[in-house]
Amino acid sequence: MPVNRNALIRFRTIDNCLRNRGRKWTLEDLIDACSDALYEYEGIDKGLSRRTIQMDIQLMRSDKLGYNAPIVVTEKKYYTYEDPAYSITNNPLTEADLDKLSEAIGVLRQFKGFSHFQEMTGVIQGLEDKVNSAQAKERSIIHLETNDHLKGIEFIDLIYQAIRKKQVIELTYQSFKARKPNVFTLHAYLLKEYRNRWFVLGRKSAKEPMVTLALDRIKELRTLSNIKYVDNPGFDADEYYRDVIGVTINDGNRPQTVHLAIDRSNAPYVITKPLHHTQQVISKSADGIEITIDVVLNYELEREILGFGESIVVLKPLRLRERIEKKLQQAAEKYLMLKAGEI
Repeated sequence: MPVNRNALIRFRTIDNCLRNRGRKWTLEDLIDACSDALYEYEGIDKGLSRRTIQMDIQLMRSDKLGYNAPIVVTEKKYYTYEDPAYSITNNPLTEADLDKLSEAIGVLRQFKGFSHFQEMTGVIQGLEDKVNSAQAKERSIIHLETNDHLKGIEFIDLIYQAIRKKQVIELTYQSFKARKPNVFTLHAYLLKEYRNRWFVLGRKSAKEPMVTLALDRIKELRTLSNIKYVDNPGFDADEYYRDVIGVTINDGNRPQTVHLAIDRSNAPYVITKPLHHTQQVISKSADGIEITIDVVLNYELEREILGFGESIVVLKPLRLRERIEKKLQQAAEKYLMLKAGEI
């Protein structure tokens, strides 16, 4: 049964009143207390009717909300809890509630790199302990992807705060191809996660194109107050990544139609989990399917295709087909060398 915010405020107020056994509570007293609470929390100064509070008490007594509150009337006019220790806040959680909390805890644990979630670590662990206890420490039936040894996660909150506060950051960064670290400034606009790896998108200066940097390649990071931040108010992340698989984009690249043939055994996987939102199945046969996607040619696209191994063939464009063919040939040559004992 859905309950709105105002009703929840009234229930909590009635609960607080009935738990206070230092005074006696008439229906008028409860109406006044609920009216004061609604004005304090919601700015509502419209009076409450007797019927509203009577219906609230009836709901609290029932099992419709799971409260089953032991509300009794003494001396034919005073409301109280028959059990002095009762409170709706002590109400046990249902199995459905526990399942939802378990899922929520799993999601919250993915954001441990943010400072505000670090401050909640104890709260999350305490909540998790309560849920586990209530479930008799049953095994988890939901397993989310995590990487406890992920590098660079300690920089997430610093970058997040810099974007929010529009501050320039200075990075000491070393890509996999660089021999030594490079120090430069960045006007960051977006944090993006892809396959359990974090990236930051921004510009080194107002005149330079967007760059995407992996957080696990950052050696040091600090914010700068003496450089004016170059804002990008028109930036739309959804639009920016609309034609991309992954995170890699080079300015000026335009999406191309990629034509792929997938064998019969892997066709169901590609149909049920499209490679990209532009995917279209253009033909089906006993051997498999052919699809097209309209995407920018990048590193992540190649990795996606190579992940299917011999089950996928690039038909078009020629440039992409030749790159994939070359990589597969190189892989085959290494296996031949291994078989010959040359590796």
